[in-house]
Amino acid sequence: MKPDFTKGLVPAIVTDFHTREVLMLAYMNEEAYIKTLETKQTWFYSRSRDELWNKGATSGNIQEVQSIDLDCDKDTLLIQVIPKGPACHTGEISCFFNQVAEKDSNYDSSIIEHLMKEVEERKTEVLEGSYTNYLYEKGVDKIGKKVIEEAGEVVIAAKNEDNEELTKEVSDLLYHTFVMMANQGVTLEDVKQELSNRFAKKGNNKGDRQEIKKW
Repeated sequence: MKPDFTKGLVPAIVTDFHTREVLMLAYMNEEAYIKTLETKQTWFYSRSRDELWNKGATSGNIQEVQSIDLDCDKDTLLIQVIPKGPACHTGEISCFFNQVAEKDSNYDSSIIEHLMKEVEERKTEVLEGSYTNYLYEKGVDKIGKKVIEEAGEVVIAAKNEDNEELTKEVSDLLYHTFVMMANQGVTLEDVKQELSNRFAKKGNNKGDRQEIKKW
């Protein structure tokens, strides 16, 4: 199955594989699509220059392709990548940084992925005064002690029926769990895969209900 190029160029939406953040929108012709499949890097067609271009060929900010999906009409691509630098020529991570409207809720819908990515990066990027770096320095015993401590605080907050405190303690527990995962080399994708493995589909369609296998 491949895109329908009979009507011309096909839009390609590029997102970060880890954070799911939309990075850019570009266009592909069939040649760019084939090169993307062959090289596992994103190739696009420039409408202004009338030529193919490989993202990062000049800047070094390549995009390693992890998955490609087609929409229902087979005329739009969704490409998940691991970016090796900013997607935007301005130096911004995403080309979509000019906010026009904002929803009432101001939380980041991909905060879990962003937090895990930050925790993982701290393993190689030492920041003076960083609590995360301190935990890595102390090792698995210290991190484990904090995970157990925060788990206890979660239970206490729940028994006290203090939802505000429970929210804070769950956040602390998630953070320290992520540090433990990163310290041991376990990724968020590993956990997502394991959770996916625990669900058995009923029926053949993606929209069908899933049942838990091991819980």
